[in-house]
Amino acid sequence: MKINTQDLLKAGVHFGHIARKWNPNMRPFIFMKKGGIHIIDLSKTISKLEDACNALKKTVKNGKKILLVGTKAQAKEKVFVYAKSINMPCITERWLGGLLTNFTTIRKSVKKMNNIEKMKKNGTFNTLSKKERLLIDRLYAKLYKNLGSISNMNQIPGGIFLVDPNKEKIALTEAKKLKIPVFAMVDTNTDPSNIQYPIPSNDDSSKSIDIILRFVSEAIKHSISREIKNSINKKL
Repeated sequence: MKINTQDLLKAGVHFGHIARKWNPNMRPFIFMKKGGIHIIDLSKTISKLEDACNALKKTVKNGKKILLVGTKAQAKEKVFVYAKSINMPCITERWLGGLLTNFTTIRKSVKKMNNIEKMKKNGTFNTLSKKERLLIDRLYAKLYKNLGSISNMNQIPGGIFLVDPNKEKIALTEAKKLKIPVFAMVDTNTDPSNIQYPIPSNDDSSKSIDIILRFVSEAIKHSISREIKNSINKKL
């Protein structure tokens, strides 16, 4: 899938924030100011998106997962759908503090959730009293809401993709602490200097979020299918 300016324009990727709310570190990615709003330079968006996609392909090729994060209203559904389509973990609800820096504890909670699922499948759950079932159901609902979307993440991810690093500050801090490469949509009010793979783009429009995620997920999908083909060819 070729990235082109026309598609990005249609999705409103070029619309930045009100000029007075800008982050000066975004200067290299700003094309102009129009009607008090900064306009993002889409040639820079394309270049940075290509860089990010190439790096994502390499990460996935090495067998690592990419954690997709978007908890703002406009991003939730998009992040969930795209993550599911490429079998990658995602966070669309509240970011749990220590999700990365205290990963061992988080994994224990995921195991607890998976064990409840097993109990329900093998019939053990039905042998419990009504009160016990009610308590376990409540625990499961709570665990699933926060951790259901990362149940397939058995180790620290090889990269983290953020929709709006300003909104996902804790996730960004934890990734930096663990030296996990950060891929992110950066709007004109964001500081891109702490992000290895910044993609200058409107992070408030659902259309803009959708198109960037589409290219990102296509790159990941392409890398996964390539690896599957290679492993099949090796076996033949």
